[in-house]
Amino acid sequence: MSDYENPWLYYGIPIQEEIIEDYVGFIYMITNLTNQRMYIGKKLFKFSRTKQVKGKRKKVKIASDWKTYYGSNKELQEDVEKTGADKFQRVILRLCKTKGECNYWEAKQQFEHKVLESDLYYNSWISVKIHKAHVKI
Repeated sequence: MSDYENPWLYYGIPIQEEIIEDYVGFIYMITNLTNQRMYIGKKLFKFSRTKQVKGKRKKVKIASDWKTYYGSNKELQEDVEKTGADKFQRVILRLCKTKGECNYWEAKQQFEHKVLESDLYYNSWISVKIHKAHVKI
């Protein structure tokens, strides 16, 4: 299945690449449509790598696999593999301009949805390290 057959939805419509140009990443919710279990996480659009250029190390930005991404949780990934990606809805909850903003909003959504307190969520842990400067609301 291509990412066009099961796209990320943003405000109910498939995300357009032009929209993401000013953003670093996003907060998302993936829902298993067969049992209504959900997963809340974050994903970056690009990541940095270092490579040798004329004998010097240089940082370069590389596109991530965000278009085909179905979360980092092993149980979720197994369900996608078993059930089929078409049985999952992928929704972007928020676009973020910085990595710190991504960290903050992911944790905020996870705590607000009480993901650790319910079997309705695939999430099994919350890890976050942020400071006030990360959040420019």
